[in-house]
Amino acid sequence: MSPRPQPGREFVLTLSCPDRAGLVHAVSSFLVTHSGNILESQQFDDRLQDRFFMRVHFDVSDPGVSPEDLRTGFGPVAEAYRITWQLHDASTPTRTLVMVSKFGHCLNDLLFRTSTGALNIEIPAIVSNHRDFEALARNYGVPFHHIPVTPQTKAEAEARLLRLVDELDVGLVVLARYMQILSDDLCKKLDGRAINIHHSFLPSFKGAKPYVQAHQRGVKLVGATAHYVTPDLDEGPIIEQDVVRVHHRHAPDELVALGRDVEAQVLARAVEWHSESRVLVNGHCTVVFR
Repeated sequence: MSPRPQPGREFVLTLSCPDRAGLVHAVSSFLVTHSGNILESQQFDDRLQDRFFMRVHFDVSDPGVSPEDLRTGFGPVAEAYRITWQLHDASTPTRTLVMVSKFGHCLNDLLFRTSTGALNIEIPAIVSNHRDFEALARNYGVPFHHIPVTPQTKAEAEARLLRLVDELDVGLVVLARYMQILSDDLCKKLDGRAINIHHSFLPSFKGAKPYVQAHQRGVKLVGATAHYVTPDLDEGPIIEQDVVRVHHRHAPDELVALGRDVEAQVLARAVEWHSESRVLVNGHCTVVFR
């Protein structure tokens, strides 16, 4: 595990803008004038869209330079180059609200990784439309919120969720096998800060038993996809995917077990990369600086 960033001294700057000469020099010059030392720098030039993306992890040696000084100082650079940007303290964990229904493998994995320090997130709340994992949340000391959802109460349930997001200062919402479709309005309000996980059979095998359908069709790959949530169901910008090979000897319950393992790993990587500001949305897809 790499050393933890120094609180208040290490930052991550992410940016995107129309591509033009001098961008890297402009960013580097800004850092030099603010006592910045680059620890890691990655960039990508999307030539098809003529757009430039960059992630810079740096530390600041001068204790007199504050995050506000950095943001104020970068303003003129951003304006000159039409840059869309964000600056984060690298040590600050992302406050992450996790939503779950009746399958708890992804929730359990996120809770464990967070408790061991493998993820730079903190989980102030778990929300579920069932009570199945209330005891699990209690074991980890995380407040559990049971918010039932019916066609009649959907709007009220989503309003309660948004209140929690605001009250708890949540920066990321993770749908860890939360089996309710979010309204278009909620998706728009959580744009860029909600991640979903699903098996990669979609849209081939829909319904309650996709792995049974997959077994009947003799699939050779079981996989998972983590993506940002958008009003287009399961079609948001993809952050991470993975697969595992299977064969005719695997029974449906074995496919389920393999699929759950892949789902947990893929979701954990997506949450990790998002929390480290490694994911930049590029239209309908993403740039992931791994």
